[in-house]
Amino acid sequence: MGVTGPTGPVLDRDEVDRALARLGAEHEAIETSLLALQDHAGRRLLEGAALTGVTKERWASAEASITLLWTYFDAYTGALRRARDIRARRRWSSREDLAELTGLLRGESVTVAGGATAAAAGGTAAGKLSEHISLAGLVERMNELYATSLDLVVAADAVWSALPARIDLLAAELQRTRRLAHSVGVRPGEHPAADDLERITRTLTRLREQVVSDPLAYWTPAQGSSAPGGGRPDTTVYDREARALEEVRREIDAVLTVRQDAELRLVKLRDLLSRADRTLAEARSARGEVLAKIAASEVPAVSGPPTVLQEQLATAAEYRRHAQWHRLSPLLESLEERAEDELLRARESLTAVTAPLAVRAELRGRLDAYRAKVARHGLAEDPLLIERYDAARRMLWSAPCDLRVAGQAVQRYQHAVAELLGQRVPRQGEGADRREEA
Repeated sequence: MGVTGPTGPVLDRDEVDRALARLGAEHEAIETSLLALQDHAGRRLLEGAALTGVTKERWASAEASITLLWTYFDAYTGALRRARDIRARRRWSSREDLAELTGLLRGESVTVAGGATAAAAGGTAAGKLSEHISLAGLVERMNELYATSLDLVVAADAVWSALPARIDLLAAELQRTRRLAHSVGVRPGEHPAADDLERITRTLTRLREQVVSDPLAYWTPAQGSSAPGGGRPDTTVYDREARALEEVRREIDAVLTVRQDAELRLVKLRDLLSRADRTLAEARSARGEVLAKIAASEVPAVSGPPTVLQEQLATAAEYRRHAQWHRLSPLLESLEERAEDELLRARESLTAVTAPLAVRAELRGRLDAYRAKVARHGLAEDPLLIERYDAARRMLWSAPCDLRVAGQAVQRYQHAVAELLGQRVPRQGEGADRREEA
């Protein structure tokens, strides 16, 4: 390498051979990559698709880049062929051959058209008819063009591979849900779930059209990634509609459940309301008995059966008869809650009305318990005890019964028993355990 030329020291034969071998391997790798790009399914789809929006603009630029790639590759191939021809002239290349090879391999020996150069440079060389560039510079340009073109092709192919198929599957599920909804009476304009199905249908149709014509609009590049195709398809709209369809599906399932269980639930509702009516009737009857048998007692009034619930129950039965399940579902839920409340209210009313009778029964039981206790101690014939027992019994077993006066009579009898037995008399209202002990 003692001889020096415009491109620096002249290469010797070994250096030339190594450079040619490296360039040959590089040429083969570039050719393989270009052929793979040419046969890429995404590129073929882009060529045949009716593109719109961002994808249309970027693919027009990418097509020019791919054309330019082949132009550069042809120029690269021609320069490599010339270099190989020069090296093949002689087994031992002369100094002139080595100098020429050095210029080819290291200098700006490749000539490309000005239009091609302008496209690669973004239009900066538009005024030139041609440009001279080195093989290394040419490879660098090809690498850049290949990376950007492959990135676009891979991104479009990834979106087309992921989203349309998923949209079609969701659309098929949507159609099944629509048929199911129609079978249970969930129809547009009559039920919000059916309106949601119509909206989801329109959105999915529009989404598929946009994905097919403009896939790059649904591509999210990976942050900080320089690898071709780094990123993922943007499924935001798809995911939102999938969740909406799942919510509708759950609502339809609820309506289906109503259809399956409607008769049983209606029977249970009728039973609840019937029990509530019977309990109220019992409370009204008990109120009359209390008014007749208990004197000076505040007895609450008893309301009649709720006609509104009966009317709504009849409406629910009508909905079931006409298979209007979407209307029956919320009505049954409301009726079940209100029927339980009505039965509870009836029971509370019965308890409140019969409270005086319960007090009289408690006084009767206490009187009889003390009498049994007196008999066990052999005091049943005591005149005072007989007198007080008879007085209390007459008051408790006569109608109307004055509970206040009767309670005092029972208390006097208890005191008399306690005095004879030398025991303390439990005060009225003390624990049940003391009354049981007595």
